[in-house]
Amino acid sequence: MHPQLVILAAGLGSRYGGLKQLDAVGPGGAPLMDYSVYDALRSGFGEVVFVIRPDLQQTFEEFARARFGTRFPWRTALQRLDDVPPGVVVPAGRTKPWGTTHAVVAAAEQIGGPFAVLNADDYYGAEAIAAVAEFLKTETAPSTHAIAGYRLGDTRSAAGPVNRGVCRIGPDRTLETIEEVKGLEMAPDGSFAGQGESGPLRVAGDTIVSMNLWAFQRSALDILRRGLIEFFRGLTQDESLLPTVMRAAIARGEARVRVLESGSRWFGITHPADREPVVAAMRRLVNEGRYPERLWT
Repeated sequence: MHPQLVILAAGLGSRYGGLKQLDAVGPGGAPLMDYSVYDALRSGFGEVVFVIRPDLQQTFEEFARARFGTRFPWRTALQRLDDVPPGVVVPAGRTKPWGTTHAVVAAAEQIGGPFAVLNADDYYGAEAIAAVAEFLKTETAPSTHAIAGYRLGDTRSAAGPVNRGVCRIGPDRTLETIEEVKGLEMAPDGSFAGQGESGPLRVAGDTIVSMNLWAFQRSALDILRRGLIEFFRGLTQDESLLPTVMRAAIARGEARVRVLESGSRWFGITHPADREPVVAAMRRLVNEGRYPERLWT
């Protein structure tokens, strides 16, 4: 069975100020997620599932039909704000989705085997996606999953602070724990300061971080469902994030997560000022021959 690729495209883009998932930043009008799809198909993924908000369904599916047509199998899954456990009341006025854990669980019915997860508004690189594909095609242990690791210093944004999943890795390249650190900014000495879950944190620029490129066995869906129930039970945080749920699963001994070397460049769109550097970076990759001018011809 070919692995599936799940692309998280339901974010509001509040800091960006628009629908960044479909913003044409590459030559030929391609958004960033097109390059992830292109790299995934070259690496042996068999189908793509796009997780979107219900209010985007018509716009997104018209876009996908026009760009992708029948070139590869794709489908959509809806991340609904009111898809919560019985007894949970959605706060009045809330429009923000419930986070990446909720997004993946929203796609559960569409997932039939091993699968990868990534964000629509990030560029991960062909090497990282190929590494994830190879892991999913060769790893058979149902409780062993993986993430692609990137150097923190290679993932900064010149436009402002960033949020990253900071990894602590064991000698066997397995993930010991992961912490969501918000507002990371680079200091003059090349280190980064941000707000960790337990307080202020300073980390080195070569620290390995997760950019939300995960490789999951299908058994991970059970872990994510349980994590989501625990999240809604407490509702002490704004959203349920994959790093938080998987960290708890690792601590309980329910999951083993290998950290794969990405070997790729990463860049993404968070702030409006990120757009022009991303446009220039995609143009360079096309000029280097890594991608055709038009992906879907």
